[in-house]
Amino acid sequence: MSRAVLSLGSNIGDRAANLNGALATLRAAGARVVAVSPVYATAPWGGVEQDEFLNAVVVVEDPASRPQDWLARARAAESRAGRTRDVRWGPRTLDVDVIDVDGTTSDDPRLTLPHPRAHERAFVLIPWLDVDPDARITGRGRAADLLAALPDAERDGVRRDAAELAGPR
Repeated sequence: MSRAVLSLGSNIGDRAANLNGALATLRAAGARVVAVSPVYATAPWGGVEQDEFLNAVVVVEDPASRPQDWLARARAAESRAGRTRDVRWGPRTLDVDVIDVDGTTSDDPRLTLPHPRAHERAFVLIPWLDVDPDARITGRGRAADLLAALPDAERDGVRRDAAELAGPR
C-alpha cells in the first residue's frame, strides 16, 4: 500500500473551495483519502507580499502508486485550480506538496523526499500532527519534536480556521 502525506495551501480566490477541489481531484484519480486535517490560516511564507493562506494536510493511499504518481496527482490538482508558477513562493490558487511517501527518500530534482523544508514549516507540521500524532520525517525525527524546536512566532502564526474540508470516504 502506498501512503502519502500531502500539504495543501491556497491564498487566491475561494481558498476553501480550492482545497476541497484538490481532494476531489485526488479521489477522482483513484486515491483513497484516509485523513484530512482541520484547516489553518497562516501567514505567507517566503517573503513575497500576499494574502494569508488556508492550509491543511491530507493522508492518501493507493496500492499502485509510486512517489512520482503522487507528484503527478498533485500537479493535476494544481492545474485544475488554475495554478500558475510566476513567482517563487508567490500567491497561488492551490499548492499541493508531496511531504512523505511511505517514509522513502529521494534526491530526484523533480521530487525530493521527504519534502526538504517540511521540518521547518509549522503550517505543515501542525495539521500533520492533527491526523497523525506519531508522524515522523525520515532523517529528521518526530514531527512533534521538530515543531517544538521552531520559533514561537512560526508556531503562533498558524491559527485554526472555521473552513471545513470533505473528510475521508
